[in-house]
Amino acid sequence: MNGAVIDYGLTDRAARRVTLRPVDDENWRAVADVVPLDNQREFVAPSAARYLLLGMREDVWRSFAVYADDAVVGHVMWGYDREDRTYWIGGMLIDAAHQGGGLGRATVLSLVRWLVDRPDCPAVRLSVDRANTAARRLYASVGFAELEPDEDGEIVAELTRDRAGFPSGGPSR
Repeated sequence: MNGAVIDYGLTDRAARRVTLRPVDDENWRAVADVVPLDNQREFVAPSAARYLLLGMREDVWRSFAVYADDAVVGHVMWGYDREDRTYWIGGMLIDAAHQGGGLGRATVLSLVRWLVDRPDCPAVRLSVDRANTAARRLYASVGFAELEPDEDGEIVAELTRDRAGFPSGGPSR
């Protein structure tokens, strides 16, 4: 389920092709070294290494390396909640040196489209800290609607299949 490159032809503002690829023996170190801006550390892990470990130690999250052309520039993970039968985005981190150029948006759009292409995916959810206004703006611009705070006080946002508005069809290879 995590073995193929996800490529919908999206680019960042520098016209670099943004793809999601499995974390493997070749790229895991570069992914682990991805770090946020200093002012984002209250919202995300200090490096993507923590998210990689969550994927290894817990049977919930699956990681992707985010590429811009052939360079690792980030990490994103997804999971499936068996109770409410929804897919979740978690642990998205674009490296500090690569932020501000549209990589986050292309990453979210790619992962959301890949998830809603699944026949069992009625919605994609994520949670975001109330004070993380930049992330909240990004998710709203993609179509996520904020629901209610979760048990940790973060805001849950949801994008339903009917609001996603993507044409049918899988990613290019």
